[in-house]
Amino acid sequence: MQSTTEILEELGWNARFSEQVSRAEAEQYQPVRVMAVHRGKIAVAGAEGQRFISPYIPGAGPSDDHPTVGDWLLIHDATSEPIRVLRRMNLFKRRAPGDPRKEQMIAANVDTLFIVASCNQDFSVARLERYLVLAREVGVNPVVVLTKTDLTDAPETFAAMAHALQPGLRVETINGRDPASVACLASWCSKGKTVALLGSSGVGKSTLVNTLRGSVSIATQAIRARDGTGRHTTTVREMHRLDRGGWLLDTPGMRELQLSDAAEGISEVFDDLIEMARRCRFSDCAHRGEPDCAVRTAIADGTLPSARFDRWQKLASEDGDHPGRRTKRPR
Repeated sequence: MQSTTEILEELGWNARFSEQVSRAEAEQYQPVRVMAVHRGKIAVAGAEGQRFISPYIPGAGPSDDHPTVGDWLLIHDATSEPIRVLRRMNLFKRRAPGDPRKEQMIAANVDTLFIVASCNQDFSVARLERYLVLAREVGVNPVVVLTKTDLTDAPETFAAMAHALQPGLRVETINGRDPASVACLASWCSKGKTVALLGSSGVGKSTLVNTLRGSVSIATQAIRARDGTGRHTTTVREMHRLDRGGWLLDTPGMRELQLSDAAEGISEVFDDLIEMARRCRFSDCAHRGEPDCAVRTAIADGTLPSARFDRWQKLASEDGDHPGRRTKRPR
């Protein structure tokens, strides 16, 4: 029979969380992990099994005090009322669609991020860069997973474009329906580890989850043939148990990813441009027409693709326009 500690460790519990719980709290509260977020309720799991509880924490202030999938909570032994969210290892969030003044939490306490894209016309370098910025901002190891290799004669072309985004970036090309092909991802899915999947609709995330679980319990939908765009399959953020003991955290497909407060992530993903900008004559060079601009020189001689520069400027401007932040140029 498993001990309480063993059960919690299988869910991802570690010293970082246990040190946040005092002896007095441990006597009347129990830790649980948020496994899924539904409208008006959350599914949690702990030493006493799984249950649905209210997501509302009495007296909670900022939105970050409210639980999201992957979070660890303390709940009352007798009432199951949530008491507080334990301090997170990391938190993925974005600007809320339709209201840039608000932020939407995506997932917490993630060990690895699988950035999922498909080898078809929906492949987008700009979208991959946004996901990379998000991963670098919160300090989570990213792995680009290129799916649907069975639908193209040249998967290496897509892999090359992904590799070019950042030196040393791990890129895996797979057929999401083939367990042998997906086996290359197993090393990130070991006992107690949490992997999050991010990608737009139709890239094959649900198919990938099913294959990693050895299950077909998650519905999948075909993409639209005319443009390669998928329909939303996943409608809630949810964690799935894997055979190797790890957890896959699936999220609804996101075609719109407005970054929030991600200056450090942008700096890491575009570090080559930032280093180049340091060679400009003026420290506040906007790279639009100033004399002796190293960035414009690199664009003119073909060293720097103009499309990459434009994406950098757009992300930096978007981040600088975040409500409450001082607008700033890349450098």
